[in-house]
Amino acid sequence: MIITPVRKPTKTYHPRSPLLGKRHRIYKRALDLIVSTFLIIFFLSWLLPLLGILIVLDSPGPVLFIQQRRKRNFARFPCIKLRSMVVNEEADTKMAAEDDPRITRVGRWLRRTHLDEMPQLINVWWGDMSLVGPRPYMLMEDALYAHHVDGYARRGYVKPGITGLAQSQGYFGFSGDKGDMEKKLMLDITYVQNWSLRLDIRILLNTLRFIWTR
Repeated sequence: MIITPVRKPTKTYHPRSPLLGKRHRIYKRALDLIVSTFLIIFFLSWLLPLLGILIVLDSPGPVLFIQQRRKRNFARFPCIKLRSMVVNEEADTKMAAEDDPRITRVGRWLRRTHLDEMPQLINVWWGDMSLVGPRPYMLMEDALYAHHVDGYARRGYVKPGITGLAQSQGYFGFSGDKGDMEKKLMLDITYVQNWSLRLDIRILLNTLRFIWTR
């Protein structure tokens, strides 16, 4: 299946954003580095080996799943996740459904708790991602959104995030519904246009609260 490239929007579509200013990008990067370094040292360093053992015992294959996704300015980067599916040839072309038979027993738990996203702290530390921002989707899903939702590429003017405004309000995963796609885009653009450190912290706390109370 051919993956349609995401078209870069013209300047007339460029959203106004505090993150266009260098000073604000420095503040955001500082928050990313401080939090990601702390979590990598004190949590990921021991959690990753434990989860890795569970993944390998549950199904054969690698612990990590690395997939090309889009970062700021539409470039690609290797997005790191814990493997939650059996090794399969459709991993890069078929979006996962809630009852997808490819998802392993441990993988279902990882997805429900979102622990499969924890290795993306490394992507944050490297600078490809931020703690908060529009979620980076698999390239096939990205092309689908870009085709069906006007202005979708505007979200690419900032770094993608481990979580975002849409996720803090319960929009996790792929539904295939155009209405959901448009709501996610609206929330992503709202975030881009109204960014602040306070908003980032609020989104992080709301995301944790939402996950714990599901």
